[in-house]
Formats: sequence, C-alpha cells, structure tokens
Amino acid sequence: MTLQKKRADLETLEVGYDVPALVGMDEADIQTPCLIVDLDAFERNVKKMRDVAHQMGVRHRVHGKMHKSADVAHYQIEEGDACGVCCQKVSEAEAFARAGVKDVLVSNQVRDPAKIDRLARLPKLGARTICCVDDIENVADLSAGAQAHGTEIECLVEIDCGAGRCGVTKTEDVVAIAKAIDAAPGLKFSGLQAYQGAMQHMDKYEDRKAKIDIAVAMVKDAVDALKAEELACDIVGGGGTGSYYFEGNSGVYNELQCGSYAFMDADYGRILDKDGKRIDQGEWENALFILTSVMSHAKADKAICDAGLKAQSVDSGLPVIFGRDDVEYVKCSDEHGVIADPKGVLKVNDKLRLVPGHCDPTCNVHDWYVGVRNGKVETLWPITARGKAY
Repeated sequence: MTLQKKRADLETLEVGYDVPALVGMDEADIQTPCLIVDLDAFERNVKKMRDVAHQMGVRHRVHGKMHKSADVAHYQIEEGDACGVCCQKVSEAEAFARAGVKDVLVSNQVRDPAKIDRLARLPKLGARTICCVDDIENVADLSAGAQAHGTEIECLVEIDCGAGRCGVTKTEDVVAIAKAIDAAPGLKFSGLQAYQGAMQHMDKYEDRKAKIDIAVAMVKDAVDALKAEELACDIVGGGGTGSYYFEGNSGVYNELQCGSYAFMDADYGRILDKDGKRIDQGEWENALFILTSVMSHAKADKAICDAGLKAQSVDSGLPVIFGRDDVEYVKCSDEHGVIADPKGVLKVNDKLRLVPGHCDPTCNVHDWYVGVRNGKVETLWPITARGKAY
C-alpha cells in the first residue's frame, strides 16, 4: 500500500469509532484510552540501538512480538539497520511477511501440522523464514512441510541457557539436532537460538551478568562442537533489553533480539545499569504511553480515569503516571483506573500519560498507535499482528 493510499484510507475512518485520532489533530483531541508514541523518543531509541549494535559488531534482529506492527518494524529496519524481525507465533510471522518484511524468525518451536504448513509457505511471500528446533523428531515434519511447498525453512537449534522453558541443555543434543537439520531436504541449519529470558528484569546489573556468563559458556561450547563437525553458525542469537551489552560483547553471539528498548515500560525502567542508575533515566527513553482521560472526580482525594484492565496488562505491575509525582495510579477494574489525588489537582477531562507496566501484552490489546510530535498527531500505525496468537 502506498503512503498516499494509506492516508486516503485513514481519512475515511471515523474518530472515536474506527480510530482514536487522525493525522493533523491536536494531541488534546485524541480519543482515550489509546496508545500514543512519542516519535522523537522512539526514533532516538531506535537509532541508539543501531549505533550500539554497530559498535559491538553484531546484527540486531528486532523483536516484533513487542509492538506487533509492520510500520514500526519497517522503521527499525530502514532507520535502525535491523536485519529483520523475530516473533513468537507463525501468524505473527505471516503478518510481517505479508507486510513486506523480508527476514523473519519465529523464535519458537513450530510443531502443529497446520502451523508447519503455513510456515513452509512464508518463503513464497519473499521472506527468509527461520524457526527454532529443540527436538530431533520435529526435523522430519519441518522437512516434509518445506518439500511439499518447494521452499526452504532455516532452523536454529534452541539452547535452554537458563530460562527453563524451551531448548536443550546438552551440547551433544545440539550437535545431533543440527546434523539432522543439515541432512534434511528443504531445511538449512543456520545456527543457534540462546535467549536468557528469566534474567532480563533482575534489578541488579551484577545479577544479570552472572546469569549471562553461564549462558555464554554454554553457547561457546556448542559453537565449538558444531565447528568440529564442520557446521557453521550464521546466527547465534539472543539478548534482550536487559542484557544486550553482555551478549553483544561476548565474542560468541552475533545477533541481538531486543524489543522493549524501542518503547520501554515501567517494569524494564526499574532495572539498573552498571552505574546503579535506572535504565529509563538515561539509557532508554519512555516512548510508549497509554493516553487516558479523567472521567470522574466525585471523591475529593481520588480521580477516576478511563484506562482500566481492558486498556493494559498489569502482570508486571500497575502503570506509572509519566512526569508526575503529585498523583499516583493505585488501582484498576475492567474500565476504570483509580488515581490517588490527595491535593485535588486533577480535573474532569484532564489527560495523563501512563507508562504501562509491561509493553508487550499492553500493545496486543489495542488496534492503533498514534504517533505524536510537538503536540500534534503525525502518524497512525495499525497494530498489524494484533490478536495473532496462533
């Protein structure tokens, strides 16, 4: 879709029913609750990660499961020099591929026959297609799917380097699966997936480093064993917003998979860098907000806003009111948020920016991002893979 056609299509939509805003509107007139992106902060985050990856001499494959938006992904690829995207589900991958993303990794296992069939069709959309494997029995099924469609699926052997979820823990299992992939028609062995997700939100830098040191040692053993079998790893992938500097400087990983850095959230913001400083106070900027309006102030010491549970995920804690220390978001129900307002400073229809506790699942409950700059709506981005959970 051309930019002109996209804009024309948007102009036919009704504000407050189809979309929360249109390009050119004042930020004050955006319908709430909705997600807004501070475009200046977002762009600085993306370009900073680009520069950091270049300095470390590694690629960056952005994690599309965070934002689920093809527009965001294309910006990260074009302006952030990302090599492609990763995501967690075949339907997500298909949404990105259909939208013109040319390099897509499903950083997860694909076992269901129908999902394998869809995965095997993605190369026909022009996308390099990669998935993870942690069971040698999966290899034959993936091979059959690729052969049925005359395509190629690239495979990474997943190592469980501490997250305790998917992946194998023994180097001999890594080698066995890699050799099976290498020998299977329609498949290509492309390397390793080793993401340590369990430590990303540990507050202390030293605690995160201790966990990653274990992961790096495991991955290095696997890379060396594969090299002895003449199996090269084009991709040794992993790393998140809480650990990318460890993997990127390890000399073992060559591809990062950061996601939240681009938007940030309250939970990630609380973790500390090597100097003991919160990472949302210098390393990364808050770019994503839930814009909410005060809808009631019947109680003198509390305001009620329109962003409740249905506008966000609170699995990692309640949202934080951005730029304010005189009011606090303290509780929520389905459609209401309760804001402690001890001095009665808020008024009905006041708008507030909330930093979500966890950006990924919060983004997944909205249809649009409203990009704002200098108090004006500059762009609308559909959340392309919204609801793509299969």
